[in-house]
Amino acid sequence: MASLQATTTLTGIGLAVPILFPVRRDRLCVMHGLFWVCLAVFVAWPGLIDHMARWTGIGDSPALMPLLACMVLPVKALRTDMVNTRIERDVRCLNWRLALPEANADASRSRTTTISLADGVATSP
Repeated sequence: MASLQATTTLTGIGLAVPILFPVRRDRLCVMHGLFWVCLAVFVAWPGLIDHMARWTGIGDSPALMPLLACMVLPVKALRTDMVNTRIERDVRCLNWRLALPEANADASRSRTTTISLADGVATSP
């Protein structure tokens, strides 16, 4: 049993370390990183699942992890879709904001025509 504890602890640490680097470099939001670090904690200390199963009244403690995964992962996917939708909406609004001044400049240029004369340039509205 001791070798299993060492293996799971090293696996949990092996999961947590690559998660902490993007969080530290600000490439992964702290709240998203916290979710994955909590997952690594469950891997590192499998006894924690046993305690949670006893606390919730689930008799078969290994069944708790797939149950939690079936509950948490759809919520995580929904949150990801919501964030992607917000980002797409923000990009669309930014494109509109950038396109409006450009369209106004094009419209004002098309209203003003330039006529080249022999002695200079005259503009007519």
